[in-house]
Amino acid sequence: MNTKRSLILLLSLCFISSLVLSACETYSASMNENASSSKQAKREKKTEPFDLTLRHTQVGKDKEKRFAMLNDVVKKVEAEVNGLTFRLDGVDSDVNRKEKLRGEMAAGNPPDIFDLFGSPDFKIYAKEGKLLDLTPIIEELGIKDKFTSLEPFTYEGKVYGLPIGGTGEGFFYNKEYFEKKGWKPPTTFAELERMLAEIKADGKIPIAAASKAGWVPLMLTNHLWSRYAGPEITAKFATGEAKWTDPNVVKAFAKHREWKEKGYFTEGELGYEYPEYTTQFTSGQAILMYDGTWKSSVFKKGESGAKLFGKVGFFNMPPVVGGVGDQTALMLNVNNGYGFSAAVAKDPRKLEAVKSFIKNMFNEDMQIRGFVEDGVLPSMKLDASVLASSINDNLMKEIVDVLDKAQTKFTAFDALVQADVTSEISNVQIQKLISGQTTPEKMAEALQKVQDEANLAAR
Repeated sequence: MNTKRSLILLLSLCFISSLVLSACETYSASMNENASSSKQAKREKKTEPFDLTLRHTQVGKDKEKRFAMLNDVVKKVEAEVNGLTFRLDGVDSDVNRKEKLRGEMAAGNPPDIFDLFGSPDFKIYAKEGKLLDLTPIIEELGIKDKFTSLEPFTYEGKVYGLPIGGTGEGFFYNKEYFEKKGWKPPTTFAELERMLAEIKADGKIPIAAASKAGWVPLMLTNHLWSRYAGPEITAKFATGEAKWTDPNVVKAFAKHREWKEKGYFTEGELGYEYPEYTTQFTSGQAILMYDGTWKSSVFKKGESGAKLFGKVGFFNMPPVVGGVGDQTALMLNVNNGYGFSAAVAKDPRKLEAVKSFIKNMFNEDMQIRGFVEDGVLPSMKLDASVLASSINDNLMKEIVDVLDKAQTKFTAFDALVQADVTSEISNVQIQKLISGQTTPEKMAEALQKVQDEANLAAR
């Protein structure tokens, strides 16, 4: 009996064990199946396609090299971030800054990445919480201290944009014409004016002009008032420490108007767009062209101004007798770059893509490429010997030499005064001065009126 009972107990234990073992195997298989499904789901989620909108201003023949560089970055980022596809949106720089981006910001739907003007534009968007705080990203990537200046994109200690390059402004000149005349770049203002008169007498256009967009002639006007009234004065307009009606600023307006009346600019300039500005110079019609250093890329082989390769020089505005402040001062800033929508922070995949974009766009290799291929001055700190060894044409050597000799650098006016003031001088007053519809004095008074209103509103 005991034997029978023991046998029954043993069979019962075996049966229970088999049930437990079977349950364990079923549970284990189920867990493995669930884990496999989870991994598959993660893989599917990871490779799920997504888009990133990128608004750029690299449009037109003269920006082809810049666009090619941007495309190289885009391809690298797409290769690094699974599922990512960029949607590129090319828009004219002025249209992007003054129309499209403003409207998109107001509506709350800016692109993910976009061409951004620094001070004063970015500050408005940063205050409204529309821009992504880049401070932790550039700290993570180890590039926070690699820029020559982040001031134009910094608000309350946080960085909201990154400068793509630097720009300087001065006179490009036709070397062949200068050599025929036995001239060298002028070292005094009086010498420059004698040259302008002689070029005019030779039946040539002394200075190229295309003033349909006010910012083009204002590059020159800005430098004139910085010579007459000093390179520091523009920053003081927005604080009320200085006024547009300063007699020396009025002298600069008067000088621009005088040159216009003497026929030193292209006839009918108010009807010409910026691309035609370059054509006047590259065709040999105009002997001088006041423009940004970025224009140097046009005079390389294979570009629109290739026939002038090796035949173009660059010089700074000569000193004005009786002018205020440093008379070697040159306009130089790093006020244009890229910004990112604050909404990117809500999407981990988009944030990953933005980090990859910044890593691939803002590095020494890209800065050197921008300098060599496109004439864009570096916005990041580079070793002087590396930069010097990268220079591959005499025009860039002249530009770097002019920059080195300028003891003071000043920022362009539209980075220092409020948008309403920029609009008044760019869209109204400079055209009225050129067309003779206003006087230098009335122009200054009109600007100061808008400036006073802008300063009052900012308090």
